[in-house]
Amino acid sequence: MSKKIILLALVTLTIGSYLPPPKAPVHTYRIVNTYPHDPNAFTQGLFYHNGFLYESTGLRGHSSLRKVALETGHILQIEHLPKRFFAEGITLWQNKIFQLTWKSQQGFVYQRESFKKLREFRYSTQGWGITHDGQQLIMSDGSNTLYFLDANTFKETARLKVYDNNIPINRLNELEYINGEIWANVWQTNLIARISPKTGLVSSWIDLTGIIDITLLKNRSEAVLNGIAYDSRGKRLFVTGKLWPYLFEIELLPQKNLYKCCKEKPKL
Repeated sequence: MSKKIILLALVTLTIGSYLPPPKAPVHTYRIVNTYPHDPNAFTQGLFYHNGFLYESTGLRGHSSLRKVALETGHILQIEHLPKRFFAEGITLWQNKIFQLTWKSQQGFVYQRESFKKLREFRYSTQGWGITHDGQQLIMSDGSNTLYFLDANTFKETARLKVYDNNIPINRLNELEYINGEIWANVWQTNLIARISPKTGLVSSWIDLTGIIDITLLKNRSEAVLNGIAYDSRGKRLFVTGKLWPYLFEIELLPQKNLYKCCKEKPKL
Protein backbone atom coordinates (compact mmCIF):
# COMPACT_ATOMS: atom_id res chain seq x y z
CA MET A 1 0.00 0.00 0.00
CA SER A 2 1.42 3.42 -0.95
CA LYS A 3 2.21 6.14 1.59
CA LYS A 4 -0.40 8.38 -0.03
CA ILE A 5 -3.14 5.78 0.48
CA ILE A 6 -2.10 5.17 4.09
CA LEU A 7 -2.07 8.91 4.84
CA LEU A 8 -5.47 9.32 3.17
CA ALA A 9 -6.92 6.53 5.32
CA LEU A 10 -5.47 7.95 8.53
CA VAL A 11 -6.69 11.46 7.85
CA THR A 12 -10.17 10.24 6.89
CA LEU A 13 -10.37 8.21 10.11
CA THR A 14 -9.17 11.16 12.18
CA ILE A 15 -11.66 13.65 10.77
CA GLY A 16 -14.63 11.35 10.93
CA SER A 17 -17.33 10.40 8.49
CA TYR A 18 -18.88 13.86 8.22
CA LEU A 19 -15.83 15.43 6.54
CA PRO A 20 -13.79 14.34 3.51
CA PRO A 21 -9.98 14.29 3.61
CA PRO A 22 -8.62 17.84 3.91
CA LYS A 23 -7.14 19.72 1.00
CA ALA A 24 -5.06 21.95 3.27
CA PRO A 25 -1.74 20.58 4.57
CA VAL A 26 -1.68 18.66 7.86
CA HIS A 27 0.78 19.17 10.73
CA THR A 28 1.67 16.47 13.20
CA TYR A 29 3.30 17.30 16.54
CA ARG A 30 5.99 16.62 19.11
CA ILE A 31 5.27 16.70 22.84
CA VAL A 32 7.67 19.13 24.55
CA ASN A 33 6.29 18.96 28.11
CA THR A 34 3.47 17.23 29.95
CA TYR A 35 1.69 18.88 32.89
CA PRO A 36 -1.00 17.68 35.31
CA HIS A 37 -4.58 18.68 34.54
CA ASP A 38 -7.70 18.24 36.65
CA PRO A 39 -9.32 15.04 35.26
CA ASN A 40 -12.71 16.32 36.45
CA ALA A 41 -12.42 19.58 34.50
CA PHE A 42 -14.84 19.58 31.55
CA THR A 43 -12.65 22.01 29.63
CA GLN A 44 -14.59 24.46 27.47
CA GLY A 45 -12.20 27.40 27.24
CA LEU A 46 -8.52 28.02 27.89
CA PHE A 47 -5.94 30.80 27.66
CA TYR A 48 -2.47 31.58 29.04
CA HIS A 49 -1.48 34.85 30.72
CA ASN A 50 1.63 35.85 32.67
CA GLY A 51 2.63 32.33 33.69
CA PHE A 52 -0.83 30.99 34.52
CA LEU A 53 -3.61 29.16 32.73
CA TYR A 54 -7.18 30.40 32.88
CA GLU A 55 -9.82 27.77 32.25
CA SER A 56 -13.57 27.61 31.82
CA THR A 57 -15.22 24.32 32.75
CA GLY A 58 -18.69 23.22 31.70
CA LEU A 59 -21.62 21.02 32.76
CA ARG A 60 -24.54 22.41 34.71
CA GLY A 61 -23.80 22.43 38.41
CA HIS A 62 -20.06 22.15 37.75
CA SER A 63 -19.35 25.17 35.56
CA SER A 64 -16.56 27.46 36.69
CA LEU A 65 -13.90 30.01 35.84
CA ARG A 66 -10.45 29.04 37.11
CA LYS A 67 -6.91 30.29 37.45
CA VAL A 68 -4.56 27.30 37.33
CA ALA A 69 -0.85 26.78 38.05
CA LEU A 70 0.75 25.47 34.87
CA GLU A 71 3.42 23.28 36.47
CA THR A 72 1.19 21.57 39.05
CA GLY A 73 -2.35 21.90 37.70
CA HIS A 74 -3.47 23.24 41.09
CA ILE A 75 -6.52 25.50 41.09
CA LEU A 76 -5.39 28.85 42.51
CA GLN A 77 -8.66 30.73 42.13
CA ILE A 78 -12.18 29.70 41.17
CA GLU A 79 -15.55 31.30 40.51
CA HIS A 80 -18.53 28.93 40.35
CA LEU A 81 -21.38 29.74 38.00
CA PRO A 82 -25.03 29.38 39.03
CA LYS A 83 -26.24 25.84 38.46
CA ARG A 84 -28.50 26.78 35.57
CA PHE A 85 -25.52 27.74 33.38
CA PHE A 86 -23.33 25.50 31.23
CA ALA A 87 -20.09 27.46 30.83
CA GLU A 88 -18.24 27.53 27.52
CA GLY A 89 -15.32 29.48 26.01
CA ILE A 90 -13.28 32.30 27.57
CA THR A 91 -10.88 34.96 26.36
CA LEU A 92 -8.91 37.85 27.88
CA TRP A 93 -9.52 41.37 26.55
CA GLN A 94 -8.01 44.48 28.17
CA ASN A 95 -7.61 42.77 31.54
CA LYS A 96 -11.18 41.48 31.45
CA ILE A 97 -12.24 37.86 31.04
CA PHE A 98 -15.18 37.18 28.74
CA GLN A 99 -17.01 33.88 29.30
CA LEU A 100 -19.76 32.31 27.21
CA THR A 101 -22.50 29.89 28.19
CA TRP A 102 -23.90 27.19 25.94
CA LYS A 103 -27.65 27.57 25.34
CA SER A 104 -28.50 30.45 27.68
CA GLN A 105 -27.40 33.11 25.16
CA GLN A 106 -25.75 34.90 28.05
CA GLY A 107 -22.14 35.79 28.69
CA PHE A 108 -20.22 37.25 31.62
CA VAL A 109 -17.37 39.74 31.96
CA TYR A 110 -15.00 39.44 34.93
CA GLN A 111 -12.13 41.52 36.27
CA ARG A 112 -9.09 39.31 35.70
CA GLU A 113 -7.36 39.61 39.09
CA SER A 114 -10.38 39.31 41.36
CA PHE A 115 -12.85 37.39 39.15
CA LYS A 116 -15.37 40.05 40.16
CA LYS A 117 -18.29 40.00 37.74
CA LEU A 118 -18.46 43.35 35.96
CA ARG A 119 -21.34 42.89 33.57
CA GLU A 120 -23.39 40.44 31.53
CA PHE A 121 -24.08 40.39 27.79
CA ARG A 122 -26.40 38.65 25.36
CA TYR A 123 -25.95 36.99 21.96
CA SER A 124 -28.38 35.33 19.57
CA THR A 125 -26.68 31.95 19.02
CA GLN A 126 -25.35 29.14 21.12
CA GLY A 127 -22.03 29.95 22.78
CA TRP A 128 -19.11 27.60 22.11
CA GLY A 129 -15.67 29.19 21.75
CA ILE A 130 -14.44 32.78 22.00
CA THR A 131 -11.22 34.67 21.27
CA HIS A 132 -10.27 38.11 19.91
CA ASP A 133 -7.98 39.64 17.31
CA GLY A 134 -7.06 42.75 19.29
CA GLN A 135 -9.94 44.68 17.76
CA GLN A 136 -13.07 42.61 18.25
CA LEU A 137 -14.33 39.41 19.83
CA ILE A 138 -14.63 36.26 17.69
CA MET A 139 -17.18 33.61 18.68
CA SER A 140 -18.14 30.12 17.50
CA ASP A 141 -21.50 28.39 17.90
CA GLY A 142 -20.79 24.82 16.74
CA SER A 143 -21.50 25.53 13.08
CA ASN A 144 -19.02 26.60 10.39
CA THR A 145 -19.75 30.28 11.13
CA LEU A 146 -17.55 32.58 13.18
CA TYR A 147 -19.15 35.74 14.60
CA PHE A 148 -17.29 39.01 15.12
CA LEU A 149 -18.61 41.14 17.99
CA ASP A 150 -17.86 44.63 19.24
CA ALA A 151 -16.20 44.13 22.63
CA ASN A 152 -17.99 47.09 24.20
CA THR A 153 -21.51 46.83 22.80
CA PHE A 154 -21.45 43.09 21.92
CA LYS A 155 -23.21 43.89 18.67
CA GLU A 156 -22.38 41.62 15.75
CA THR A 157 -20.12 43.35 13.22
CA ALA A 158 -19.41 40.52 10.76
CA ARG A 159 -19.69 36.80 10.04
CA LEU A 160 -17.18 34.43 8.49
CA LYS A 161 -17.90 31.02 6.98
CA VAL A 162 -15.11 28.44 7.36
CA TYR A 163 -14.26 26.04 4.52
CA ASP A 164 -11.62 23.61 3.33
CA ASN A 165 -11.82 22.32 -0.25
CA ASN A 166 -15.28 23.93 -0.60
CA ILE A 167 -16.49 21.81 2.31
CA PRO A 168 -17.94 23.70 5.31
CA ILE A 169 -16.03 22.92 8.51
CA ASN A 170 -18.74 22.49 11.12
CA ARG A 171 -18.43 21.89 14.87
CA LEU A 172 -15.97 24.75 15.37
CA ASN A 173 -15.46 24.85 19.11
CA GLU A 174 -12.76 26.31 21.39
CA LEU A 175 -10.86 29.19 19.75
CA GLU A 176 -7.46 30.89 20.06
CA TYR A 177 -6.08 33.76 17.98
CA ILE A 178 -2.41 33.06 17.20
CA ASN A 179 -0.21 35.27 15.05
CA GLY A 180 -2.94 36.46 12.73
CA GLU A 181 -4.83 33.16 12.49
CA ILE A 182 -7.91 31.80 14.21
CA TRP A 183 -7.23 28.32 15.60
CA ALA A 184 -10.28 26.17 16.30
CA ASN A 185 -10.84 22.77 17.84
CA VAL A 186 -13.28 20.76 15.73
CA TRP A 187 -15.55 19.00 18.22
CA GLN A 188 -15.29 15.22 18.44
CA THR A 189 -12.15 15.08 16.30
CA ASN A 190 -8.43 15.17 17.04
CA LEU A 191 -8.04 18.17 14.77
CA ILE A 192 -7.32 21.87 15.13
CA ALA A 193 -8.06 24.08 12.12
CA ARG A 194 -5.88 27.11 11.35
CA ILE A 195 -8.23 29.62 9.74
CA SER A 196 -7.63 32.82 7.81
CA PRO A 197 -9.70 35.59 9.44
CA LYS A 198 -9.93 37.31 6.05
CA THR A 199 -11.13 34.47 3.84
CA GLY A 200 -12.39 31.79 6.24
CA LEU A 201 -10.26 29.19 4.47
CA VAL A 202 -8.36 26.57 6.47
CA SER A 203 -4.66 27.18 5.77
CA SER A 204 -3.57 23.98 7.54
CA TRP A 205 -4.65 21.39 10.07
CA ILE A 206 -3.03 20.05 13.23
CA ASP A 207 -3.66 16.34 13.76
CA LEU A 208 -3.25 15.43 17.45
CA THR A 209 -4.17 11.78 17.09
CA GLY A 210 -2.42 9.68 19.73
CA ILE A 211 -1.45 12.57 22.01
CA ILE A 212 -3.14 10.93 24.99
CA ASP A 213 -3.57 7.29 26.00
CA ILE A 214 -7.32 6.76 25.73
CA THR A 215 -7.22 4.09 28.46
CA LEU A 216 -6.59 6.96 30.89
CA LEU A 217 -9.91 8.57 30.00
CA LYS A 218 -12.88 7.60 32.17
CA ASN A 219 -15.58 8.84 29.81
CA ARG A 220 -14.20 8.43 26.30
CA SER A 221 -17.29 9.72 24.50
CA GLU A 222 -17.10 13.06 26.34
CA ALA A 223 -13.34 13.29 26.93
CA VAL A 224 -12.48 14.90 23.61
CA LEU A 225 -9.78 17.33 22.56
CA ASN A 226 -10.83 20.86 23.55
CA GLY A 227 -8.45 23.52 24.75
CA ILE A 228 -5.83 25.68 23.04
CA ALA A 229 -3.62 28.20 24.83
CA TYR A 230 -0.65 30.15 23.47
CA ASP A 231 2.20 31.85 25.33
CA SER A 232 3.09 34.61 22.86
CA ARG A 233 6.23 35.67 24.75
CA GLY A 234 7.64 32.18 25.18
CA LYS A 235 6.15 30.95 21.90
CA ARG A 236 4.71 27.93 23.67
CA LEU A 237 1.61 26.09 22.52
CA PHE A 238 -0.57 24.18 25.00
CA VAL A 239 -3.45 21.78 24.34
CA THR A 240 -5.73 19.67 26.50
CA GLY A 241 -9.17 18.08 26.47
CA LYS A 242 -12.34 17.63 28.46
CA LEU A 243 -11.74 15.38 31.48
CA TRP A 244 -8.10 14.86 30.49
CA PRO A 245 -5.56 14.21 33.28
CA TYR A 246 -2.83 16.02 31.32
CA LEU A 247 -2.13 19.24 29.50
CA PHE A 248 0.53 19.14 26.79
CA GLU A 249 3.00 21.66 25.48
CA ILE A 250 3.58 20.75 21.85
CA GLU A 251 5.71 21.73 18.88
CA LEU A 252 4.31 21.47 15.38
CA LEU A 253 6.14 19.33 12.84
CA PRO A 254 6.38 20.20 9.13
CA GLN A 255 3.25 20.09 7.03
CA LYS A 256 2.21 17.20 4.86
CA ASN A 257 -0.64 16.77 2.45
CA LEU A 258 -1.80 13.95 0.23
CA TYR A 259 0.17 15.13 -2.77
CA LYS A 260 3.40 16.74 -1.57
CA CYS A 261 5.45 17.39 1.52
CA CYS A 262 6.64 20.79 2.60
CA LYS A 263 9.96 21.22 4.43
CA GLU A 264 9.38 24.72 5.83
CA LYS A 265 9.21 25.03 9.60
CA PRO A 266 5.71 25.82 10.90
CA LYS A 267 5.24 29.46 11.81
CA LEU A 268 3.86 30.27 15.25
